[in-house]
Amino acid sequence: MNDDVVSLLGKEAESLLQHQCKAIPKESIILPSPDYIDNTFSATDRPPAVLRNYQSLLSAGRLAGTGYMSILPVDQGIEHSAGATFAPNPIYFDPQNIIELAIEGGCNAVASTLGGLGAVSRRYAHKIPFIVKLNHNDAMVYPSSYDQRLFGQVRQAYDMGAIGIGATVYFGSESSRRQLQEISEAFRQAHELGMVTVLWCYLRNDGFTTDAGDYHLAADLTGQANHLGVTIQADIIKQKTAETNGGFKAVKVGKTHSKVYDELTTEHPIDLGRYQVANCYMGRIGLINSGGASTGEGDLAEAVRTAVINKRAGGMGLISGRKAFQRPFAEGVELLQAIQNVYLDEGISIA
Repeated sequence: MNDDVVSLLGKEAESLLQHQCKAIPKESIILPSPDYIDNTFSATDRPPAVLRNYQSLLSAGRLAGTGYMSILPVDQGIEHSAGATFAPNPIYFDPQNIIELAIEGGCNAVASTLGGLGAVSRRYAHKIPFIVKLNHNDAMVYPSSYDQRLFGQVRQAYDMGAIGIGATVYFGSESSRRQLQEISEAFRQAHELGMVTVLWCYLRNDGFTTDAGDYHLAADLTGQANHLGVTIQADIIKQKTAETNGGFKAVKVGKTHSKVYDELTTEHPIDLGRYQVANCYMGRIGLINSGGASTGEGDLAEAVRTAVINKRAGGMGLISGRKAFQRPFAEGVELLQAIQNVYLDEGISIA
């Protein structure tokens, strides 16, 4: 095992690296593997071109042939504003540098906006797999409100040579029903064209924050969001790492079961992650976790910690953006490769 990983995990090293999941044992889930497409994904109803493009995604970058993926996502220029996103490192106002970071960093793919990827697609679409993020929250709405709207069409992503599309649904929001309908249709079109589909399954509702705490990162609620995502045939689920549980009970929304909390999960972060994986058809559809916001000096340790939790829970990889591009180029490359090293390390096993 890489000593750097142990050092970065600090006091949590033993807990995160030695923990064994007993609630949902590893034998119950379908694990990422070099033959994932042949043995698992080929059983789906996806057209052969989707299988080919998915395989090309898993065959790119430093993690090629492992069954894991590392993706650089840069859509925050719309989601948060270009100034808030790129002022820390202005070279990334130019999308060419975003793609160069993904290539140099050894990523399987780069996920970004229709305009950003389209601006340089003829130079790069054949060098690294493109995933076009098609919907966004428009940060210019005043007073502030949150709603994902389509900024482009599936055919535009296909025409620029992208292997897949990405989209967000704000589960729990007032607009989630419309978003589900829009993205379900977009995913249907993408599959017809042979493209892979990635869904950001994010929770957003003020009611998910109660006097007892914030449940936007609860394992039970995020797990259900994952389950809705795979239902509309997302091929890859992107979800934030679970930090708590008991959202259904605290918010008093929907239905749950006592066994979710008494038998299927514990308070351990890897067990919470395992429950997220279970809601992706027991790992039949891959789960990638978000790298989260950049907080400064602790970014490398946080990224490695998230990668360890994802891998040991049975996830398929990490999609980390701000931690990589909101710092000097060489440091961004180092961070991306530190994440990948977790998935390359045979000493870090499935819990």
